[in-house]
This record gives sequence, structure tokens and C-alpha cells, in this order.
Amino acid sequence: MAKYRFWTIILIALSIVVGVVVYNTEKSGANKFKLGLDLSGGTHLVYKADTSQIAPGDISSAMLSLRDVIERRINLFGVSEPIVQVEKGGTIGGGTEHRLIVELPGVTDVNEAIRRIGETPTLEFKLLSQENKNKIQEGAIASTSNVFMETGLTGRMLQKASIQFDQQMSKPVIGLKFNEEGSELFAKITRENTGDILGIFLDGILIEAPYIREEITGGEAVITGNFTPNEAKQVVRDLNYGALPMPISLLSSETVGATLGEEAINASVRAGIYAFVLIAAFMLIWYRFQGFVAVLALGIYTVINLALFKFIPVTLTAAGIAGFILSVGMAVDANILIFERIKEELKMGKNKSDALREGFSRAWSSIRDSNLSSIITAVILYYFASTPTIKGFALVFLIGVLVSMFSAITASRTILFALSMSDEEKINKK
Repeated sequence: MAKYRFWTIILIALSIVVGVVVYNTEKSGANKFKLGLDLSGGTHLVYKADTSQIAPGDISSAMLSLRDVIERRINLFGVSEPIVQVEKGGTIGGGTEHRLIVELPGVTDVNEAIRRIGETPTLEFKLLSQENKNKIQEGAIASTSNVFMETGLTGRMLQKASIQFDQQMSKPVIGLKFNEEGSELFAKITRENTGDILGIFLDGILIEAPYIREEITGGEAVITGNFTPNEAKQVVRDLNYGALPMPISLLSSETVGATLGEEAINASVRAGIYAFVLIAAFMLIWYRFQGFVAVLALGIYTVINLALFKFIPVTLTAAGIAGFILSVGMAVDANILIFERIKEELKMGKNKSDALREGFSRAWSSIRDSNLSSIITAVILYYFASTPTIKGFALVFLIGVLVSMFSAITASRTILFALSMSDEEKINKK
């Protein structure tokens, strides 16, 4: 039993240390829990995307690109932990309405946020002259943000971008194809600026800066570089869907006050404390010594969950906290199954040590199946959720189920064996 006592001490000590770290980081504000819009206050915006000019098979990728662009815009003016996601709305005129949901915790100037978000993404090709390139190399210009010159070549003239592979280098490259107007302008730019750098900007952000090696005619060009397949795929997606018109219009805006968020947090904390106390009281009254072990395991479960919420981090909404409180109740299910199995083994005349081993062994299949069904439910709920509220609930619930399997099987088993001395050990001591 010595090894169980050793691991019990380690478990409890680590739980105390983690609990102190979580408390201190929250108290100092260095790494506070990440709260959702409903708890921290802010603005909830719903936009409708005009996908009428996009082929049906390309809408999904176009919406993802639009989402990325909007996220970059929001981050430029310092919104803390924004949430931007794509949602399919109701059917209108035989087609599905595609929406962009934007949550901005802590935003005060809502009108400015709406103005910035509402602009259509733009793709531009700008030229860096040889003079400016030399200045950058010499350190005379600290930033390249303002040294690119307009060329008039925009995403409106790009027909398509695609991933190709260099047969000699076996590396992915990016192919560009322009329309007739773009082909003529591109040929002129490359002819007159051979050796210079052509910057490719999406929504004002430089995504690539290839050298012009020679005049390029025919409207087709190749961007080479040390791309990984995933990086090349990302650039191609940005080029393709930055070039397409994707107007968005504001459908609704909702402001959530900070007072509502504070009340929700306080109510959730009280509910969590009440749930823990009631569950602990039930386990102690009904199972006594074994109930005490379950309460210790439940404490370890709570500390691990809070640490994961803080350091992953998980965005906690009111629904997510409700999912955590629900999982606290479910965390003792496995303990109850184990303890009832142990009772049955003891009634059959087995000694305590054998009863403990058999109880855990026989209860495992039931614990595994019940938790597996909960995990499947949480994964499906998260995958198909259409709102952050449902996703938050599903994610917190899933984490709770996974951690509860550890606390019930590993922590409870270790502590129970450590605190329960076998009959053989008692005899040896005598």
C-alpha cells in the first residue's frame, strides 16, 4: 500500500499547488478567466453576407476567408478576445442566408466597430521600387507599411489563384491568372519593374512580397517561396476570396451591460458552491468513509477543471458555467457505481482489499459506457452548434466528463487504497 500513499500525497499536493496558482493569477489579474460576452459585457453584432456573386460550391470557403479578414480588422483596434463565426440562417427565397456573428467583449465605441467591420475586403497589388528596397536594406526606413506604391492592379482583375507544384524542387507554388484587363496591366508592371518587389495586400495586410524576375505576359504568373502545403493553401484561399465581392450588411446589434454580467457570475459561483456542498454532504452521509474519499476526488476534479478553463483558455459563458455545475453532479456517478460494487463484494465475504479491486474492476465497464455516451453527445453538440452559447456548454461539459473519468478512476482508486489498510497488512503489523 506504500505506493498508493505516495501517489495520494503527490495528487493532493499538486492539487493544492494548482489551486493556489489559479487563485493567485485570478486575484492578481495576470491571467484571469476568459469570460464570454454575456458575462463580461460588450456588443453582439449579426451581419448578413451577400453571396449572390459566388458559386454555391465556393460559399463555405468564401465565408471562412471573410471571417479571417474581419478578425484581423477587429484585432487592429484592440478588442479583447473577439469571437467571429459563420452561421447559416433561415431559408430565404429558396436559398440559405449566410451570416457572420461578431462578439466584441468590452467594446465602448460600437459605431466605430460597425464602420470598420462593414467594409468589403480588398485585394491589392502594390509595388516596392528599387530605391525603397535599398533604403530598407540600409535601415533608412524602419517599416515597409508605407513604402509600397499603388499600381492599379486589384483583386477585381484576378480570375483565379491555385496551388501548383514545382517539379524540380518538389515544393508548392502559387499560380495566378488575371482577366484581360489585369493581364495587360500585369504585363506592363512586370516589364517596367523587373527586379523590384510586388507586394500583395489583403485588406491592407501584406500577405506575400515576391520579386519580379521578368516580364510576364498571358495573364498568368507564379509566386515561389518556401511554402508548406498548408501555407500555400491559406494564401490561395485569401487571394481567391479577397478578390470576390462579399458585401455584408448589419442585421442586428445588441449591447450587454457589465452589471448583467457581474450578476450572472455571482449567481453561477453561488450555484456551484451550493452544488458542491450538497453533493459532498450526500456522499458523506450515505457512504461515510468512502464518501470522504469521493469528496477528496471531487475537490481534485474541481481544481483540474478550473486550471484547464484558465490556461487553455476556455471562454466561459453562463451556459458554460451551467455545464460545469452539471458535470460536478455527474462526476460522482462513477464513485457511486464503484462504491455499490464494493458493497456487493463485501457482502459476498471478500476481504476489504479484494473487494476494492473487484469493485473497481467490475464497475469500469459501466463507467466507460456511460461516459462514452456523454462524450459522444458533447462532441456532436459542439460540432453542430450554431451559437457560441451552445458550443460553450458542450465544450465545458466535455472537459468535465473527461476529467471526471480521471478523478473517479485514478484519484478515487489511489486515495481509497492508500487510506484503506488491507487485512494482511494489519496481521503483519501485529
